[in-house]
Amino acid sequence: MKYNKLLLVLLFLINSCSSYTTDQTEIVNIIKQNNFSNTGFALIYNDDLYKKKIVSKKLENRDLLIFQKNLKKGTKVRITNVLNKKTVIAKVGSNSKYPLFNNSVVSIRISKELELDIDEPYVEIVEILNNSMFVAKKAKTFDEEKNVANKAPIDSISVNDLNAKKNKKKKISKTANFNYIIKIADFYFIDSAKSMIQKIKKETSLNKNKILLKKISNTQYRVILGPFLNKKSLQKAFNDINILNFENIEIIKNAKNS
Repeated sequence: MKYNKLLLVLLFLINSCSSYTTDQTEIVNIIKQNNFSNTGFALIYNDDLYKKKIVSKKLENRDLLIFQKNLKKGTKVRITNVLNKKTVIAKVGSNSKYPLFNNSVVSIRISKELELDIDEPYVEIVEILNNSMFVAKKAKTFDEEKNVANKAPIDSISVNDLNAKKNKKKKISKTANFNYIIKIADFYFIDSAKSMIQKIKKETSLNKNKILLKKISNTQYRVILGPFLNKKSLQKAFNDINILNFENIEIIKNAKNS
């Protein structure tokens, strides 16, 4: 495979350059995917976010667009509400500033299509490559949905109109089920993963008991933070780890009893 050849070339260059001071072990052992993907909490756009300068660009209510800092403008993406598996196809809009904690900003149109929970808008964003069969099958759907969106006025986000008792029960259930971890990176070698853990302990004030190593397979080791049982503690840890400028931190729903 081309990727394996590239990896061998990198290893050769690293071993032959004694003056290269960056930690090459960390670089070559982080497992990367061909297309970008990320799971985390979306920010549902409204004009107040723009007025308060929390988001630096505007999104129209009916847009099938998102802001996503890792992807170029015009990139097609598949957005999935992880909690109910509903999916839409959208495009990345202009570069925009938004809170580090959020993996994207989505329009009201998208939030409604996905039936996002305002308190827990947990989504997966996957880049759709131009040569993907998925693009060919879904491109027409995207255009049709866009036309429908332009005809359907959307003024604001509305919460399901349920009676008070049902709302109370739902909130209790949400609190009990809120359980997330932060995925820092995957590594091929356990020593590299352990080195990353030491780096995090040394350079951040994070609770050391929350910094964990998880074996995924014999050739994949994951550095994670957690678990976090409420959004406030999750957001604080996420913001704290961002001082290390990792490229693609993810928030992952934690399995029960894990």
